[in-house]
Amino acid sequence: MARERLRVRELSNDEGNRLLRIVRRSSGSVVTWRRAQMVLLSAQGMDVEQIAKVAFTSPDRVRDVINNYNEDGFESLYPKYSGGRPPTFTLPQRQQVKKIALSRPVDHGLPFSTWSLTKLTEFLVAEGVVDDISHEGLRDLLRKEGVSFQVIKTFKQSNDPDFEAKKNRVLELYDIADGKAEPGPGDPTVVLCMDEFGPLNLLPRPGSSGRRWWPARTRARPTRPGVVAGVPPTSAPRGCAP
Repeated sequence: MARERLRVRELSNDEGNRLLRIVRRSSGSVVTWRRAQMVLLSAQGMDVEQIAKVAFTSPDRVRDVINNYNEDGFESLYPKYSGGRPPTFTLPQRQQVKKIALSRPVDHGLPFSTWSLTKLTEFLVAEGVVDDISHEGLRDLLRKEGVSFQVIKTFKQSNDPDFEAKKNRVLELYDIADGKAEPGPGDPTVVLCMDEFGPLNLLPRPGSSGRRWWPARTRARPTRPGVVAGVPPTSAPRGCAP
């Protein structure tokens, strides 16, 4: 006898609208967002294997989320955290987050070229780098690590097949120079950083220059032909005779 395919129970209109609000909301717990997404995909008819590919997680994880929702409802979507200070991340976790943030999504098999806070947060939780982290928590962590998001244009991307390995080696040398990592066998104790800077082109640029040109002042002549009586020459209507 074939095993029956696992699906979420039938949802009411209120439950479906509430799940949609959770998924469309950009703030809140990433864990809750991911669980609500899995439940919605199951309600739309997707099987466990398809949901696992979309959510970048394992099929066993998807089955746990669906079974827990069928038993406990919305209570299963919210992680059971105890009170207290926000979770602190260890040094290896922070280094791994920084390394992934500086990498390209295509190197991880993802179908987009640049990271966003939402995409990076979802990927970190799916890969098990952190259990849970909010968008603002990730923004603060990256700010402390000196990482900022910038739009990367295509001409800035290297076509060197060893680009990722070379970049990671340079970042590793930076950490050694800053005292964040211990030098290993064969690593230098002194790191010299050099960069190329081409000559400046002395080309004219748009904008104001050092010398401004001002038109010569025209003295008032109230008796000249064409001047309207009682109106200063500077505000006279256009078309008057000079």
